[in-house]
Amino acid sequence: MIKIVFLGDVVGDPGRDVVRRAIPILKEQYKPDFIIVNGENSAGGRGITPKIAVDLMRSGVDVITLGDHAWDSRDIFPFFAQEPRLIRPINYPPGTYGKGSVIVSGNGKKIAVMNAQGRTFMGNEVENPFLCMEFEIDKIRKETPCIFVDFHAEATSEKIAFGRFLDGKVTAVVGTHTHVQTADDQIFPGGTAYLTDAGFCGPHDSVIGRDHQNVIARYKTLLPNRFHIAHDGLQADGCCVCCDDYTGKAISIERIQLKLPLENP
Repeated sequence: MIKIVFLGDVVGDPGRDVVRRAIPILKEQYKPDFIIVNGENSAGGRGITPKIAVDLMRSGVDVITLGDHAWDSRDIFPFFAQEPRLIRPINYPPGTYGKGSVIVSGNGKKIAVMNAQGRTFMGNEVENPFLCMEFEIDKIRKETPCIFVDFHAEATSEKIAFGRFLDGKVTAVVGTHTHVQTADDQIFPGGTAYLTDAGFCGPHDSVIGRDHQNVIARYKTLLPNRFHIAHDGLQADGCCVCCDDYTGKAISIERIQLKLPLENP
């Protein structure tokens, strides 16, 4: 059996602090073989930098996935060639920096991690994720049947359709991007674990990680203003997926909501 802990979008400095503090607790509680984190909001709420990626991996993260903010920090472009465990959505055009999948080994076990991005309400004109996945999955399954997919998308319907499309082809499809954890964790008939959105790591006394007063002011006045990262209500959201390491089929999926106290109250 293989255990995978996945944590949703890491939001800013507070989110990185949450990951650093949560990983020892999650290791003790779940005994995961692999830890995956979505880091696309980890640099001030938008993008990721090489230093942040290295710090996350030093804290115990095995693979970092991204999304529509993957390119917000230009410093990250050449770093993809140095660190294959940092992956971006697979359905960006050929020639884009980085790759959309990686195979990692540890504890005598092996899994693949894939990242894809939705197209509904997402802005970026990426390739059709439904058409980009099958060839890559067939290639990966020659090395391991255990495949975890982070689907970074806005629309619930697109996420569910994507999960159903990949049912029986991958171990798990877990959504990111909306920062709000859903309560639909389940295993589809073909053996694929599914969760529409994992939630986020960071300050939950907020509007999806941002200071709620800033957001409310925008809605009330329609005037542009900066959405500052909030600081209170630190929590790590995600899930733990267990699978059969021979078939790659999911055995269980459990949502994670780990509340963390202030370190120095």
